[in-house]
Amino acid sequence: MSGSKKKKFDTATMRRVIGLVTPERGYLAAGLVFAAVNVALTLTAPILIGLAVDRIVGPGEVDFAGMTPILAALAAVALGGALAGWLMTLCTNTVTYRAVRRLRQALFDKFSALPIAAIDRQARGDLVSRMTNDVEQLATGLLQGFSQLFTGVLTILGTLAFMFRLHPPTALVVVVLTPLSLFVASFIASHIHAMFTGQAEVQGRMTGFAREQIEGQKVVRAFGSEARSEARYEELNRELYRYGVRGQFYSALTNPCTRFVNALVYAAVGLTGALTVISGGLTVGGLSSFLSYANQYTKPFNEISGVAAEFQAALAGAARVFKVLDEPDQTPDAPDAKVLSDCRGRVELEGVDFSYTPDRPLIRDLSVWAKPGQHIALVGPTGCGKTTVINLLMRFYDPQSGSIRVDGVETRDYTRDSLRAGFGMVLQDTWLFSGTIRENIAYGRPDATDDEVIAAAKAAHAHSFIKRLAKGYDTPIAEGGGNLSQGQRQLLCIARVMLTDPPMLILDEATSSIDTRTEVKIQRAFDEMMAGRTSFVVAHRLSTIRSADCILMMRDGRIVEKGTHDELMAKNGAYAALYNSQFAPTEG
Repeated sequence: MSGSKKKKFDTATMRRVIGLVTPERGYLAAGLVFAAVNVALTLTAPILIGLAVDRIVGPGEVDFAGMTPILAALAAVALGGALAGWLMTLCTNTVTYRAVRRLRQALFDKFSALPIAAIDRQARGDLVSRMTNDVEQLATGLLQGFSQLFTGVLTILGTLAFMFRLHPPTALVVVVLTPLSLFVASFIASHIHAMFTGQAEVQGRMTGFAREQIEGQKVVRAFGSEARSEARYEELNRELYRYGVRGQFYSALTNPCTRFVNALVYAAVGLTGALTVISGGLTVGGLSSFLSYANQYTKPFNEISGVAAEFQAALAGAARVFKVLDEPDQTPDAPDAKVLSDCRGRVELEGVDFSYTPDRPLIRDLSVWAKPGQHIALVGPTGCGKTTVINLLMRFYDPQSGSIRVDGVETRDYTRDSLRAGFGMVLQDTWLFSGTIRENIAYGRPDATDDEVIAAAKAAHAHSFIKRLAKGYDTPIAEGGGNLSQGQRQLLCIARVMLTDPPMLILDEATSSIDTRTEVKIQRAFDEMMAGRTSFVVAHRLSTIRSADCILMMRDGRIVEKGTHDELMAKNGAYAALYNSQFAPTEG
């Protein structure tokens, strides 16, 4: 969207924001009552002031006896108005923060319900920005918007009623000039909304880019790409600056424009009222009251326009949040879905076709049969579909055609949770959360005993390095495991799977970050753990899968060769060529 493009007020988002706060209708009603009390008391003050002014006849001629109860009433009105205002703010704050709490929870829950494909399409930093920056912007806008809406509308209606009661002709002057205030506010608000919508979008992209660059800083520096990264960030920064400056420009117009209109109204009331006083249609005290009401009448327009920038930014942020919430959930489990239990580990893929995008086929007519306890290895060049097969087995994605069965039952007929619990998965990309080493190992089994956690760590050959740490198993792990080496993180992920003791195992380059000596130990531990259990191994280092019961050589989403290591080497085909390329002697 160009910076100059005007965008209409987002009424659909506004309706949804209102829907967010309706569950707190009790607090909304209470806030409205306190707002009415606050406004009523505030509007009573000018009447009392006018009565007091009329008791001042001239120098030395002041009716103190008559003024005393008026001043006492004025003090009571001021205290009562302050108390009502505080209670109104308490109610609106409660409404806002409860609504935002529900929205944050709904957004986080949505991430768990979204299909993996929807998450893969989004920049991670942009998703984080929607959950933090955009939700916080909505909270700020709601807080200001509620208080201004409650008091502003009631003040406008109340002052009009009092002004018509005092002198209808002069009140008509105010009403005639009102559309000018509305036009100015509407004009500015529409431009502010366009600017802050663009600002929210660019801010999300900037957050995603910054996070990506920080996480990959070693790679950026290794390739000397600092200048390119800085240039790209500067480009985003300039775009954000343009939206921000234009948004603030229109925001800055708000106050002077509305004050100018307010001054016109005040001057018109003063002139009309003065002429009325001269003609005897209004007392000096009545004119004083009328001028106070005229000032109070225009003040809400000024205040509401003043918070228009915040409110428009809030709507822009809300629209981005709702866009995530409107994403379709993953296909739910069938009502009669079975729970995978007592799994024997017979896995069959028959005639499977799959592509991430319709115009780029990936897996075509793939058929794989794994008997219980078999060790199946998937090998082949990068991009041939090895990891995609793993995604299909775990039902992160569903095939476009063909069938995938476990123990003779379509995987679609199992509940996702039970199917995924049947597989233990160790990936090349490690994932550790901020917590202790003990908590990370026990992630799949939070109820595991300390002895079970230690046993899993020993089986994964992680126990020795854990004991060397200052706090052992209670050592805190930094975000992403930054205080551990890549190999140590991989060992913890392997220990995590060993603790769950699954009936089937998926290893996607699971030992790629481990030294050769440790890899031999890990391979032995895996062999022991998977004895009698089905396993699928994706490997580039072919030395790790020589003992596999069946090796599937893949290319362009198809199986071009299959057999044991010895059988494939005897064929002297694609597998043999790939294997020899890894172990051929280097020419000197």
